[in-house]
Amino acid sequence: MIMTILRKIKATIKKVSAVKMTLAGRRAMKTNDGKLKRLFFLKDFFSDLKKYRAMKKNDAFALPLENLKPCIFDKTNDTPVDPVYFYQDSWCAKKIFENKPAHHYDIGSKAEMVGIISQFTPTTMVDIRPINLAMPSFSFQTADILHLPFPDDSLPSVSSICVVEHIGLGRYGDALDPYGSEKAIDELKRVLAPGGDLYLSVPVDDRSKIYFNAHRAFTRDHILRLLKPLELLEEKYIYGRELCDTYDVTQGFGTGLYHVRKTP
Repeated sequence: MIMTILRKIKATIKKVSAVKMTLAGRRAMKTNDGKLKRLFFLKDFFSDLKKYRAMKKNDAFALPLENLKPCIFDKTNDTPVDPVYFYQDSWCAKKIFENKPAHHYDIGSKAEMVGIISQFTPTTMVDIRPINLAMPSFSFQTADILHLPFPDDSLPSVSSICVVEHIGLGRYGDALDPYGSEKAIDELKRVLAPGGDLYLSVPVDDRSKIYFNAHRAFTRDHILRLLKPLELLEEKYIYGRELCDTYDVTQGFGTGLYHVRKTP
């Protein structure tokens, strides 16, 4: 009886426009941005809503107030983009497209990048967390980068973009291990076929250090030493919003992109 009454009260409240708008505003306020900034943009949202409702109605669309979904931070002068992922994902996809392997394997990288690569090269994505999606030329295999389910010297083309720096820090539910990055790189080298290409990216800094539990950062000498005896074919560096050809220790934190190959 009480639950029935409560449901009726709730249904009645939903019909009140002011309440609906308040609820929509509360949803928009649940962000990490500063409260003053949120209030400013929320005021702009309701101003736009008022203007829109005053215009000639398009009868093809309903505008129920309970469906208000304030997207209040998208009015920007520039396209919001993470420069690291923009540059490194584009770089990796371009390299694979140019080399045209018969089959490519990705270990733990961003799923969106792997999905795009799979549309021009058959690709197997390997990760500890399954992805419940399917596309032509895309396959998935659940596995740990420290125990890859492939024989020695078997994979002709491998990418692992912004992955090895996380291994052993527990961020993604993996076991803590101070040597996680070294073990992950050794495993990537183990499965790479002679003549095969490996595309790797890691944070770089003025010295090797840990930003617990986000990631590790490496100096250029350190990461190249870990990749030996693989042959370095290309390196790029991201500092801020620029993609550079050389490592610059004075720039401090950045991202290094490395294309290496196992000598036949």
